[in-house]
Amino acid sequence: MPYETSVPFSSGSDGYASFRIPACVLAPDGALLAFAEGRVDSSSDTGHIDIVARRSDDGGRSWGALSVVASYGAGTAGNPSPIVIPPGEGEGCLTGGRIVLVFVTNAADATESRIRRGEVTAEDGRRVWVQQSTDSGVSWSAAREITPSAKLPHWRWYATTPGHALRLERSPYAGRLVVPANHSLPPEGGDDGTQGRYNGGHDLLSDDGGETWRIGYTDDNPDGWVNVNETTAAELPDGRLYFNTRTDAIAPEHRADAHSGDGGERLLAPFAPQPQLTAPVVEASVLQLYDPELLVFSAPGHPEERREMTLRASTDGGANWRTVHTVDDRPAAYSDLVRVDDDTLGLLYETGDESPYATVTFTRIPVAELAGGPDAP
Repeated sequence: MPYETSVPFSSGSDGYASFRIPACVLAPDGALLAFAEGRVDSSSDTGHIDIVARRSDDGGRSWGALSVVASYGAGTAGNPSPIVIPPGEGEGCLTGGRIVLVFVTNAADATESRIRRGEVTAEDGRRVWVQQSTDSGVSWSAAREITPSAKLPHWRWYATTPGHALRLERSPYAGRLVVPANHSLPPEGGDDGTQGRYNGGHDLLSDDGGETWRIGYTDDNPDGWVNVNETTAAELPDGRLYFNTRTDAIAPEHRADAHSGDGGERLLAPFAPQPQLTAPVVEASVLQLYDPELLVFSAPGHPEERREMTLRASTDGGANWRTVHTVDDRPAAYSDLVRVDDDTLGLLYETGDESPYATVTFTRIPVAELAGGPDAP
């Protein structure tokens, strides 16, 4: 059935040539907050890029004016990773709650390949920042750099998830903030560092509401079997964390996953290929629903091309998956999932008729339909 859709970001509007890299959260005041990278001059991953946002007060049916959340002069501010802290928890939350945003920056000419080859300074390379909003995304604090505690000195490339990150709800780690992230290692032998086998994954943890951060697990064995890259996470009903990553490696699968039993400090086992999640090499999103208890995954469903945005669901913590619905047959790429209300799941994703990067579109999906789906028993 057709779902309600809206378009918060459309290429060529509001002074931006392109919008990419969506993230979406339900703000403490009940509004939806949609983030994206606003790319000023082109759709390139490097150059003048701002983090922008729009608010929706009607569940994603319409959107307010665009605001610039973070900028880095003529350089790049990107990979928005927002986390919602509810009212009454932590400093500054007694009335309206808080949104913590973790993101990265680099100089305008510091391309990923140059950074991976070690050709840029630490100042111009990937740096990590945090800022917050105490009015549900209407205004934001100044950005504060956390690179020394978030990035090891020998890591070269660096990126936060992108998409929504986590505030844990279950004991004994309730209140912990978890941001999945990825990095690259210096090369060995005659390599230049751009090879996929130097990709690695880790997460950032904060137990004081985002004031201080540390690195949790790392998974960066350069054997080339699984190349951990852009990673998304969910907290399962049993308290374990589920991590799902993009990989382009020796293993034929393009998705891999892992679990943590201690709030993201360590992985129970290294990332392993997930053959049931057919997708091209692309970012994806996962979201745990607790009523009904479903782990939902969004990504293009075509095995090689970025098209056919598809929802999959798991009832056993990501061990087994079934297709719920093909949301869109058109070209599609990055996505993020959000629980809008008791009855509605939201999907913010890149799509367009001819290119997956023409718009960032929002779709409202009835939660009641997720328990069924074409592969349901």
